[in-house]
Amino acid sequence: MTNFKTYLNSYSWDEVLDSIFLKTEREVQHALSSPKPTLEDFKALISPAAKPYLEQMAAKSKAITKKRFGNTMQMFAPMYLSNECQNICTYCGFSLTNKIPRRTLTDAEILKEAKFLKDKGFQHILLVTGEANKTVGVDYFINAIRLLKPHFANISIEVQPLDQNEYELLIKEGLYAVLVYQETYHEATYKTHHPKGKKSNFDYRLETPDRLGKAGIHKIGIGALFGLEDWRVDSFFTALHLKYLQKAYWKTKYSISFPRLRPFSGGLEPKVAMEDADLLQLICAYRMLDEDVELSISTREEENFRNHIVHLGITSMSAESKTNPGGYVVEPQSLEQFEISDERSTETIARMLQESNLEPIWKDWDQNW
Repeated sequence: MTNFKTYLNSYSWDEVLDSIFLKTEREVQHALSSPKPTLEDFKALISPAAKPYLEQMAAKSKAITKKRFGNTMQMFAPMYLSNECQNICTYCGFSLTNKIPRRTLTDAEILKEAKFLKDKGFQHILLVTGEANKTVGVDYFINAIRLLKPHFANISIEVQPLDQNEYELLIKEGLYAVLVYQETYHEATYKTHHPKGKKSNFDYRLETPDRLGKAGIHKIGIGALFGLEDWRVDSFFTALHLKYLQKAYWKTKYSISFPRLRPFSGGLEPKVAMEDADLLQLICAYRMLDEDVELSISTREEENFRNHIVHLGITSMSAESKTNPGGYVVEPQSLEQFEISDERSTETIARMLQESNLEPIWKDWDQNW
């Protein structure tokens, strides 16, 4: 069976970059008027030529989102279980080379963190760890899911890529979704930022969504880390990946996230800057490309931007996130994976949404249908 690497290899990064920057206003207008935009239309919508049309794009994205999702916003919270990691990643606070205290939560500590989030109203949690197979491997994940399943409606993970049979084991335990970001689809740049550890294997990471689709996962989350390479080209390849997966694994739901590089201890400056207007343009382009895909925004983004984006394409957001193991209750002062920007409480963000005529949804709506 063909996998996504075959599709990726049929494209030239530089040719895609050139084609995006050569898009014209006429092509943008065609994309805006299309009832079902193509990937070529998507290139036009993320191109510099589309900048003067941002207001029109936002209006169309808003209308599509309201038609498909109503006045709702799905809420989730990350729960960091461990900062143990065997990878060297140039942009991450958990990187093996960073001399930080390492810790992995015990059962009792997991339940303490869970109680905090449950009391806040969350029903959808995302379990996050560094990539350390021996410390936080499949057995640890199975145990965590068994501990948390009685308390939450949906449990997702963002951990190291696993084999298909390992995902099948976790799905049997109640795993709902897996988020796995390629970071960048530019293979040479990828290898520069991931010089050591299992994550240095570009192909194995790239093929993870295929293994998830074959395993029968309910939802797969994909995306790129904006700042490692040109955001427009990485976004095009994310869109290409999405369309491939939807065709190959049509029973599975999909989400896209938009992480931008954030500071951490020893930080990394973005290679290509992505301004707020660029991110808004991209969100609207994805919504026009696909009416059904979940678009998610995290607390990496500052509160004013998040306040304004909630009507314009986003359908899922986190609140009061902590990016360190035990960060809610157990050990609030431990080192974060990256700095968050929107530090408002869950209650404040819920109130903001309600004042914007949006209903916070604490349980994944797919499960309610």
